[in-house]
Amino acid sequence: MPESEATTRANDWTRPYLIAVLIADLVAAIFSEIVGVVATDRVPLSDGVPTGYLWICALGPLLWIGTVAISHGYERRFLGVGTEEYRAIPRAAIRLVAATALISFGLYDERPYLSRIVVVTFFPLLIVSALALRYAVRRVLYHRRHQGLSLSRAVVVGESHATAALISDLHREPTHGLRAVAACEPHPKVTTVGGIDVELSGLDHVIEVIDEASADVVIVASPSELSAPDLRRLSWALEKRSVDLIVSPGIMEVAGPRLSIRPAANLSLMHVERPRLGGATALGKYAFDKTIASLMLFLALPVFVLVAIAIRLESKGPIFFIQNRVGIEGRTFRILKFRSMSQDAEQQKAHLLAVQDDGNGTLFKLREDPRVTRVGKFIRRYSIDELPQLLNVLRGDMSLIGPRPPLQSEVDGYERDVIRRLRVRPGLTGLWQVSGRSNLSWDESVRLDLRYVDNWSMMLDLHILWRTARAVVRGAGAY
Repeated sequence: MPESEATTRANDWTRPYLIAVLIADLVAAIFSEIVGVVATDRVPLSDGVPTGYLWICALGPLLWIGTVAISHGYERRFLGVGTEEYRAIPRAAIRLVAATALISFGLYDERPYLSRIVVVTFFPLLIVSALALRYAVRRVLYHRRHQGLSLSRAVVVGESHATAALISDLHREPTHGLRAVAACEPHPKVTTVGGIDVELSGLDHVIEVIDEASADVVIVASPSELSAPDLRRLSWALEKRSVDLIVSPGIMEVAGPRLSIRPAANLSLMHVERPRLGGATALGKYAFDKTIASLMLFLALPVFVLVAIAIRLESKGPIFFIQNRVGIEGRTFRILKFRSMSQDAEQQKAHLLAVQDDGNGTLFKLREDPRVTRVGKFIRRYSIDELPQLLNVLRGDMSLIGPRPPLQSEVDGYERDVIRRLRVRPGLTGLWQVSGRSNLSWDESVRLDLRYVDNWSMMLDLHILWRTARAVVRGAGAY
């Protein structure tokens, strides 16, 4: 395959996206400049617009684009995925503050064209507007990816279990921007991997498969299947074709922030940091939980009253459903929910267990549960039934974000690895909530909970909170 053809194919979505991001950054800079300089009425117009001031206004947007580029804000590997594209904005703003100070000092002629109020207005507004516009551009990209567009074609190489897990993840989360179109395994036997139709071929035919599939990227899911020389030769072959190479570290469910490359003895060794579950970070999470839960509880008081009245009017019984759950380190606590079922719900459970057909095993959840009341269906759809758990957060039994709080009967059936989800406080929401909610199988729910425990950070909590709000508003995956 000619190199130019491969390069053009790989850039089919990245070029329009890069142009859109550039335009967004320019608009943010010009808008912030107008508000920060003109709207604050700090320009000495009575004596004419100073030449130095005009230079600063003209160079501002160009300087902004340049500093974003220096801060890796336009690198193709960061575009359309992850948070690095957003992190480049505050880094660039800090650099631009320094550059602006130097330019202003050099053009100074006894009148300060850039007053402190202009600077204080301009830079925060620039950061906020640039992030908002980039987010809007990213949402358009995500919408296209959910439609099967703007995706890079990927060939997955490795052992069958590793490739199946990876392909399933890519299919479930198209926002990552990768679509598996072929798989190369040591002993290919089937034409579907992870429930997805792919072309299968042996490891000896990787290059042929890449060319036939017009791949943009090759993902090595299990590096142990390729020797070091084979992997190096594969990277050389991909370099000629302008095809990217991604190698899985072989460490399941460990996120990027915990991984770093450490050189030693002419080798590149991967260092895996310990999960940060204690110390100052845990205190920060505790304070964050208390503050946000208090604010949410205050704002939700009118909702509490309305839901309580609706529950009491529709059916007899208590307003709240109280149940023992297992929390951090196996300690039990009493969880609070608005009652969404009839009074004899527990008596009907044994019969319903026999007819459950969702394959969730330990996680008992019916899509059409006859025990749920009319009010219950509504408050479940929008997760209003879980609002009383804010009291559990204030009491310290739960966190805003964390694994799903299990029943003791569920914990009794846990395998040894699953016990690890009890290392942290259970959450009102979590990765399971924003990744499918009740549509998830038991195994998927456990995997997401363990991923959260192993990769917790405040940024992850904020990300989950934001995605939870969107999922609740849409009522997606709840029943």
